Amino acid sequence: MTHEMPKLPYADNALEPVISQQTIQFHYGKHLQTYVNNLNNLVSGTEFEGKTVEQIVASAPDGAIFNNAGQVLNHALYFTQFTPDQRSAEPTGELAEAIIRDFGSFAEFKKKFNEASVTLFGAGWSWLAADKDGKLHITKEANGSNPVRAGLTPLLGFDVWEHAYYLDYQNRRADHIEALWKIIDWDVVEKRLLT
Repeated sequence: MTHEMPKLPYADNALEPVISQQTIQFHYGKHLQTYVNNLNNLVSGTEFEGKTVEQIVASAPDGAIFNNAGQVLNHALYFTQFTPDQRSAEPTGELAEAIIRDFGSFAEFKKKFNEASVTLFGAGWSWLAADKDGKLHITKEANGSNPVRAGLTPLLGFDVWEHAYYLDYQNRRADHIEALWKIIDWDVVEKRLLT
């Protein structure tokens, strides 16, 4: 199995001004492409050749294969969770019900998620994830880690590596995090919960 770049469900300038075309071209076109290339080269001839990226992230020991697989998975989920045509500022349906059940309200969830995103030290990811019983959790993952590592299903992820926002927001991580809420495709996030 050769790992491939996820297809963007929008044009590379469609998320402006939240995420600029230049950032998409570097972050998706260069950073993610490098992770995909590295992963394909690293797994060749190993026990991980032919495994899905989720299987690799769940089982690979810390090191180059895990790091690159984690970043391929993280970025594939990240780039496909956005839309230029946001239909709702908040989720609806079963996702909304689960958020209210586990966090009290969407506002409280958003506050806790923003806090996790802003306070993660260094580089990494903040995630909304579900356990096998459907309970929602917010996790902070260093570097290229992913909730899959803990047996959780990742639903929504914010990339807090500087390359995700520096061209558009410089060192203003909190501004970047707040802006991302404007482009979330809640239908995509809910499908991840329901599958």
